[in-house]
Amino acid sequence: MKKKKLSPYIIIIISFAAMILIGSFLLMLPFATKEDYNLSYIDSLFTATSAVCVTGLVSVESIASTYTLFGQITIYLLIQIGGLGFVTLVLFAFYLLGMKIGISDRYLLKEALNQNSVSGLVRLLKSTVMISFSVQIVGALINFIVFSQEFAISKAIWVSIFHAASSFNNAGFDILGTTSLMAYKDNILLTLNTSFLIIAGGIGFIVIYDLLKHKKWSKLSIHSKIVLKTTLILLIAGTILFKITEGSNMTWLQAFFQSTTARTAGFSTFDWRLATNAGALIVCVLMYVGASPASTGGGIKTTTLYTLYKYVTSFARGKKTLTHQREISKSSIAKAFALIILSLSFIITIILFITFIEKFNDVGLTQSEYYQRIVFEVFSAFGTVGNSMGITQGLHWISKLLITLTMLFGRLGPITVISVLNKSWNVENEGQIKYLEEKIIIG
Repeated sequence: MKKKKLSPYIIIIISFAAMILIGSFLLMLPFATKEDYNLSYIDSLFTATSAVCVTGLVSVESIASTYTLFGQITIYLLIQIGGLGFVTLVLFAFYLLGMKIGISDRYLLKEALNQNSVSGLVRLLKSTVMISFSVQIVGALINFIVFSQEFAISKAIWVSIFHAASSFNNAGFDILGTTSLMAYKDNILLTLNTSFLIIAGGIGFIVIYDLLKHKKWSKLSIHSKIVLKTTLILLIAGTILFKITEGSNMTWLQAFFQSTTARTAGFSTFDWRLATNAGALIVCVLMYVGASPASTGGGIKTTTLYTLYKYVTSFARGKKTLTHQREISKSSIAKAFALIILSLSFIITIILFITFIEKFNDVGLTQSEYYQRIVFEVFSAFGTVGNSMGITQGLHWISKLLITLTMLFGRLGPITVISVLNKSWNVENEGQIKYLEEKIIIG
């Protein structure tokens, strides 16, 4: 009897869930938290999920005031595992040990790195891990220039390493206190270095590898061109819109940094509780879009936004959906629409549940103010961003579990989750039955 193999989607989900559970138990150890700090398991699970899903939301006062060095190192390792992916790191270990990476492993790696083909995956695997740690080392050295002026050498080294990992992996965690990077809002070096690390992690390993290999724009893959163009447009548009909506309350440097971090990382040099309604809405949109495929960030991804834009504009003109002299496949368009529908359905459902639960929670805000902050929190969790308007710690434990679920859903991606139902993940589609086409009246 032929042994049935697990779908790579199921393995990916199990690997993330396992790391979250292990991390939550490690953070519950007495020496993981500071003396006399009574950490509930819900908060431990929340922090572990936030670290593995590289989100940055915390349900405690701060990482620095709650966790010991052991706890902080645990969170650091969870961020690294979550950013690269447990599957990626395990298969890289196989590669280093000279073990054969078989066809099943390649299918698994294909889904873990969000690739269309199993060709060249081992080379990409090696490059992914090497790029990740190389960029983080450079980032940590630049961070040290800033932090060494404020902390003792040993602490400055640890803060620099932690911040570089959190930035590149788009995690948004910091061990500086309760105000994120607000104390450094005018520090150009730290702001630009953090922005570079966030962007590098957010555009994805495929694009970085492509840039290092080809260097010239004309030789880059279509995927890389789409990601780079869309990322640049979102960065510029976000910067200008934030400056317009927040006015004198936000400098151009802050506007650029928030445009960078809003889609992926969640570091903040601005208190979002003071944001205008328009500014808060822009952040939600950016958090929803998120990073790019095969990156350390969440959201629906830049390529999804680009595909939808191209399809809608082409449909309006009655033309084929083209990009760079190529027609975008119908399956890509269908996948983009499925992703939008699944993600928005999930987000709306979570918002409804949390709004119902929190109506009994007296937090000293008006109903509309609290609703706005709940919506902001859910979009942040789905985009694995980590921006917050300060309600995380005071949420009901059921709401915290729902936010935890949202972070995991956002990190895995709706397509990965729904693909668990796909029983033909390793079978070609050519033999499937074809049916007559029916045109349904729309609109």
